Amino acid sequence: MVMKASLQLKLGQSLTMTPQLQQAIRLLQLSTLDLQQEIQQALDSNPMLETSEDDDHSEAPADNTESRDENDHDQVSAASQDSNDDWDDTGPDWTNESEVPDNIPDDLPVDTAWDDIYQSAPAPAARNEDDNEQDFETRNSPAETLHDHLEWQINLTPMSERDRAIAHALLDAVDDRGYLTSPLEEIHAGLQDDADEDPLELDEVEAVLHRLQHLDPAGVFARDLQECLLIQLNQLPPATPWLAQARLVITHYINLLGNRDYAQLLRRSRLKEDQLREVLALITGLNPRPGDVIDHGEPDYVIPDVIVSKHNGRWRVELNPEIAPRIRVNASYASLIKRADSSADNTYLRDQLQEAKWFIKSLQSRNETLLKVATRIVEHQQGFLDQGEEAMKPLILSDIAQAVEMHESTISRVTTQKYMHTPRGIFELKYFFSSHVSTDEGGECSSTAIRAMIKKLIAAETPKKPLSDSKIAAMLGEQGIKVARRTVAKYREAMHIPPSNERKRLV
Repeated sequence: MVMKASLQLKLGQSLTMTPQLQQAIRLLQLSTLDLQQEIQQALDSNPMLETSEDDDHSEAPADNTESRDENDHDQVSAASQDSNDDWDDTGPDWTNESEVPDNIPDDLPVDTAWDDIYQSAPAPAARNEDDNEQDFETRNSPAETLHDHLEWQINLTPMSERDRAIAHALLDAVDDRGYLTSPLEEIHAGLQDDADEDPLELDEVEAVLHRLQHLDPAGVFARDLQECLLIQLNQLPPATPWLAQARLVITHYINLLGNRDYAQLLRRSRLKEDQLREVLALITGLNPRPGDVIDHGEPDYVIPDVIVSKHNGRWRVELNPEIAPRIRVNASYASLIKRADSSADNTYLRDQLQEAKWFIKSLQSRNETLLKVATRIVEHQQGFLDQGEEAMKPLILSDIAQAVEMHESTISRVTTQKYMHTPRGIFELKYFFSSHVSTDEGGECSSTAIRAMIKKLIAAETPKKPLSDSKIAAMLGEQGIKVARRTVAKYREAMHIPPSNERKRLV
């Protein structure tokens, strides 16, 4: 068989993403911390980029754009909007501290001074060296674990080397809750194998355990819940009211207490209802998981990308000016580019200048999109900002995508790991999106609002007779909200609220 090479002409279409578009999309989906790292890497790798150091830069204050809600006529303002948006375009001074106008030219004339085209921006406030050192120590200090906390106390407790070895063996058997997970006999057997001459008695191990049960937090080194609660009761002052009765209930009737069988508990303990109420108030103040007092993980820091505040009766949406350093093109290096020079150095400078322009444009595009989406969210959710979760409106990605004339995937990227600071707290942009439930009037109610209503109903219920899921569904139905019992159960479980039989209380 003979194979013959030939040429064929074929027509086709394909979608190709330019490097500039890829960079813009990548910056769009970065969180604030990741964006700061990306900007720093760009500053380190591209000599044409620098942080702004001109403190004399003056900016004309941007006019506030306003939108009036159809229902309450409340107003929302933003620093700027796209010209195709319903809101007015009012000013170029918000673009994530990037010093570029809206219409950046594709090619920079090399014989033109950079400052003639682009304005400079003030440099960020200088940081004190002591603040930097303190910040470094704070960021790099490991979080203290329960094991570390207990070991530190054991090392400060005067005891013999023999007892200290027992204490460390007991410490190794403590879990994150603060409970002893291995039987005392098993720990004793392991220590007995390591003993050289003098045999180790079980009573010695138990004696060391009792000493360790006085460490902080109260209740650690307990073998079960009953012992944990008794340890905490024994550390209370002897004059504590109802202390003896609380010990009686925990020692003999903890199962009845766990099952909330208050009728049997009243009969067997011979306490009156008001007395048992006081005893239960003391017991519920104890911590069944003492180890949780010690923080086990690293703290999570959230830097809001958007700040929402109310001025003169209208909501204002602004980008956080602290999320990224102010950057611009280095005018000194840009002036070194020579026209009609094809040397390697000049070509390198041209390429770096073009990449710097692309990077600044990508930052500008990111901020424009972020502010535009955040403004639409605030415009839609003014009820939440004014009244709380119960006034949250249904909102899906396609609603915002249509309003800003973008694809849903772009909205998804913008709202992921981006946070909004409001007078009601800091929320991820995705928090404001929720499904809807129909109402009797033909309207829609947000699932977030329904969760808030369920939480409010449960908070106001009678402890002796908590509301069942069916009752909550019926009460919501009386308010015109059609929701099934299983939906109420799903929302309740999502909020980590126990069922009615576990919420029953005597007090």
